[in-house]
Amino acid sequence: MSVRTGAAGKTRTCPHCRATILESAAVCPACRHHLRFDSRQPQDRAATGEVALGVEGTFRHPPVGEPWEYTVVVVIRDERGEETARKVVGVGSLSPGEQRTVELKVEVFKPPG
Repeated sequence: MSVRTGAAGKTRTCPHCRATILESAAVCPACRHHLRFDSRQPQDRAATGEVALGVEGTFRHPPVGEPWEYTVVVVIRDERGEETARKVVGVGSLSPGEQRTVELKVEVFKPPG
């Protein structure tokens, strides 16, 4: 298997929300702002990509008790199991009876060109 070199995987910063995104993105996946018009690719890559992983889960605080705090962490590991990225994507608290739902999607697609 050969590894593609060049622009595949190259990143930049979204000028709207400052998230690190792929240079090839026409729409920021974080804030969904349009970054440029590109007639060679759809504006929404999710329409042409494949969801390689999708996980959704809900957690609920019981109706009584002290408030809870939570942290949502995403960790990426390579084929050797070595951590390549770790990000805290959200924190918060739950009062009795409250719930939160967390959704994780990994979308894969061919870069343009």
